[in-house]
Amino acid sequence: MTPDQLAKSGSEHGEQVALFAWRAIAAQFGFETAWQWAETGKLEHEAGEGAYGAVPALQWLHAIPNGGSRGDDAKSRAIRGGALKAEGVRQGVADIFLPVPKFVDLDKFEGGHMKWAGLYIEMKKPDLKPKKEGSKGGLSDEQIAFGEYAKQVGYGWIVCYTWREAATAIQQYIEWGK
Repeated sequence: MTPDQLAKSGSEHGEQVALFAWRAIAAQFGFETAWQWAETGKLEHEAGEGAYGAVPALQWLHAIPNGGSRGDDAKSRAIRGGALKAEGVRQGVADIFLPVPKFVDLDKFEGGHMKWAGLYIEMKKPDLKPKKEGSKGGLSDEQIAFGEYAKQVGYGWIVCYTWREAATAIQQYIEWGK
């Protein structure tokens, strides 16, 4: 299935699953191949070329399970919510993290300094995308506070409403400074 097929439901979950499908191809074969696959549904990559264009940093892109269903009834939700809170789950923390630092002056070993320590991505349903300036776009107060904090302490933080927005942001972030 292509990312667009995975995202067809229009849900945040569908968009995130689509993003991670795209990531799997980009990590192994590179951005160009991943975009071609997303458009055509065909993985046209010759055998033996697996490392060509690969984006190894994408293997560490990961989801942070801080939302979603906790059960069918109030008691199940309360029990699961309590267990997750005890494990350290926090409201407002972004859905996805890419632990790739970016440096100004690009040479981190010879005088360069860090611009961003990594990239946080908050995913939202496409129909929540703001239609006017100043709209919260489906963000909770906790998510806004987390985003502000992340930026203050040196992380990139972005809100994306589709898998394509997130994939483009990830590619731009990784290729920044090249």
